[in-house]
Amino acid sequence: MNVSPLGLAASSLPCTMPAQRCRVSSGQLLSACRLAWERGGALVALWASDERDLGRGFAVRVLLRDGDGLTLLEHTLPDEGARYPDLSPIFPAANRMQRSAFDLVGAVCDAEDQRPWTWQAAWPIDRFPLRRDFEVSPAWAPGQEDYPFVRVAGDGVHEIAVGPVHAGTIEPGHFRFQVVGEKVLRLEERLGYAHKGIEKRFESLSLVDGYRLAGRISGDSTVAYACAYAQAVESIAACAAPPRAAWLRALCLERERIASHLGDLGYVGNDGGFAFGLSQFSRLREDVLRLNDRAFGHRLLMDVVVPGGIARDLCAEDAALMREQCASLEREIAVLRDIYDEHAGLQDRFRGCGQVTRELAMKLGLTGLAARASGLPDDLRCDFARTPYDALGVRRVTHTDGDVAARVSVRFDETFESLRLVRAMLAAMPDGDIATELPQTPASRLAIGCAEGWRGPIFIALESGHDGSIRRCHPHDPSWQNWPVIEHAVIGNIVPDFPLINKSFNLSYSGHDL
Repeated sequence: MNVSPLGLAASSLPCTMPAQRCRVSSGQLLSACRLAWERGGALVALWASDERDLGRGFAVRVLLRDGDGLTLLEHTLPDEGARYPDLSPIFPAANRMQRSAFDLVGAVCDAEDQRPWTWQAAWPIDRFPLRRDFEVSPAWAPGQEDYPFVRVAGDGVHEIAVGPVHAGTIEPGHFRFQVVGEKVLRLEERLGYAHKGIEKRFESLSLVDGYRLAGRISGDSTVAYACAYAQAVESIAACAAPPRAAWLRALCLERERIASHLGDLGYVGNDGGFAFGLSQFSRLREDVLRLNDRAFGHRLLMDVVVPGGIARDLCAEDAALMREQCASLEREIAVLRDIYDEHAGLQDRFRGCGQVTRELAMKLGLTGLAARASGLPDDLRCDFARTPYDALGVRRVTHTDGDVAARVSVRFDETFESLRLVRAMLAAMPDGDIATELPQTPASRLAIGCAEGWRGPIFIALESGHDGSIRRCHPHDPSWQNWPVIEHAVIGNIVPDFPLINKSFNLSYSGHDL
């Protein structure tokens, strides 16, 4: 045992970055979170588990991050009548996580906002899917939900409801605008429509096979999720992927980042009224995806990262094609960036639109790419560098304006940096095995895997069961922190700017709703 930075008795927690685990009382939970906030720490995730079969009631777990690494606070609720303290006054992002923890497990928080979050009218509100005694019933009749949105009253104020069904093929999300004319006074989101029961599905899989589901949590971040999951399994099994596999994982992660940024740069241009940008960046993204398919057997790189290593090696011919593609992309993206920067119409739409100040970003816990565009430099590849990033170095990309223009600029810069990293990885990649056989995994082990996805840090908390099964798996997408920030970013803007602001963040519905 040692003493944590929070002043609590702590034990080590298996993870790919420094981590510790503390069991806390209700008062200690609140005090530890407040102290973490005062010292510049941030809330990573909050979730609950049913541990009544182990004689421990319900466990509420709060994962915090600071400059020293991760701290997992564990608080036990002995029965259904017990409550844990509301953490949202300290970490505003905790609000929706607490509500989701009740919807899925029935862990009650002592908070004023008791509205459902993950729950939809497709199942009875008094059934909790992540409890051990939960039984699925095909006889449930769909119900109706009258969600109590907060409304603004006053002369000239009216309400605009958008979604959850949208034009095109985007995922479902409901947005309620309170406006005067076209100026937005308030926005409130209602998500959860993409809930698929992923956390429950994990419980029916083995630790070895769970990577397939992890890679499908959010399709545009399949490598990041698979990497985080594989790291968690390897921590439980006390083994490590071979060096070449670690380099190939990072290569795939950077190619995923490049493809996503190219797509978003096109979509943001299109929402700004510049369809030329969409066509050009879509063409470049397609080139990246096609080479992914040739080299690794899948356009989005699904099922490439596996526990113990990687499923498919990179041949010399495909490596040469990647080097050529990096040079070609750099030239074409540089030209397109000049066009974006010099296009008066685009810049008029981008600059000052959807601004999030550094102070607001810190208060709300903004993370990932969007945070870096508001002056917060956090990046797991730099802060807790591991193979191969510790050997190559990653240039931090930040901006200070926090508007659409800043988020576009960060995407351009990060794309160029990822292209540099890909070239460096191809030049220095070690030879050797690409996978190692996993030893038998012990039961009742909790580990955390993490990866810096293109949106931001992705975490997976994984607990092993008997005979190599999964007892509990909680994936966490940075969209949990960032969706509430959009509600603030749109205030004072006009309604037609919402699609542009929303796309400049491009958050995940699927990765959030689980």
